[in-house]
Amino acid sequence: MRYSFPIPWGARPQVSGALVMRMNTTLVINPKGGSGKTTVTTNLASYFAAQAIAITVMDYDPQGSSLNWLRLRQPSRNRIYAANAAPQRGMRLRGLEMHVPADTQQLVIDAPAGASGLLLQEMLSKADCILIPVAPSAIDIHATANFIRDLLLTGRIRARNIRLAVVANKVRNSMPAYQPLERFLTSLNLPLLARLGDSDVYLKAVETGVGIFEMDPAAAEAERGDFRPVAEWVERGQQPYAPRADDKIVPLRSRFMQAVGAFSKPG
Repeated sequence: MRYSFPIPWGARPQVSGALVMRMNTTLVINPKGGSGKTTVTTNLASYFAAQAIAITVMDYDPQGSSLNWLRLRQPSRNRIYAANAAPQRGMRLRGLEMHVPADTQQLVIDAPAGASGLLLQEMLSKADCILIPVAPSAIDIHATANFIRDLLLTGRIRARNIRLAVVANKVRNSMPAYQPLERFLTSLNLPLLARLGDSDVYLKAVETGVGIFEMDPAAAEAERGDFRPVAEWVERGQQPYAPRADDKIVPLRSRFMQAVGAFSKPG
């Protein structure tokens, strides 16, 4: 079935006047490398694939870690669509490679480290919610706090109803607390969704093109329990939508003005 009229990013075409589900887009981003963006991206995709929900992974990182993971998937697994959004190089047709299938219900964007300027604005223009994974080092926590501050101060975040949350990643038993980060997030009323352990299970999953929600439950029971609040937070963001042919702008409410007003730079 072909649709000849333009529809807003994230909207699903109307079928017989009924409400349909808007595509929910999650941006997984952190300015520092090694924060676990691909771990969050692939396991979030795994969560939806395990439920046979149409899912696309869009990889902006030139290293293409998420796309490499998808190439390892067995054909017998529920399909996860791939979209390559890495910056233009050579003769590749980026616009075609970024195509997102029309039946996609969940889109997860894996952002590159150090994204800024027009590239960052392009990703933000697609996002309904933002997940920021952070590693346990003091340097990573401070950089993440500054990045969140900058996000909250951008006009696009202030003008749109974009949800934002943080995931503590690579948490070791010897260092379970993220007190400086937790104090900062509390001051902005932002959630720390989960603490993902520094577990070999994530490595085993990524090496075979699966996620923890597609592994034997007994082999990934603890990791599933840790990650489930992240997936459920993303899932709650999807809303029904009745698109119209004359839609031009999707009205969205600001949620962060109070947080920005209360912000004071950490450190």
